[in-house]
Amino acid sequence: MSEAPRVADQDNGRIMAIVSYVLFLVGWPTLHLATVAAVIIAYVQRGDVRGTVWESHFEAIISTFWISLVIGAVAVPLCFVIVGIPLMIGLIVWFLYRTIRGLVHAIDTRPY
Repeated sequence: MSEAPRVADQDNGRIMAIVSYVLFLVGWPTLHLATVAAVIIAYVQRGDVRGTVWESHFEAIISTFWISLVIGAVAVPLCFVIVGIPLMIGLIVWFLYRTIRGLVHAIDTRPY
């Protein structure tokens, strides 16, 4: 029989999810060093929050990072032929949407 997550783990998951989203937003002016820190936090916390509302937040943080990295790696060289510029703008809007949505849901104690 699995044990229900403790309240302290729930509170810690919420705090770490909010910190991770804030680091995602702070990542833009820090050349994404803070973004990498947020992903590391998400990977470390993911196991501790299994079966809780916070699991969806850390999964969203991790997937947002990897999808953004891959699309960004494709879009940057394409910027030299103009095609990458709208792709980069779309990526930035998508990244900010997912981050802000996750932050709002974390503050409201809702799943991603």
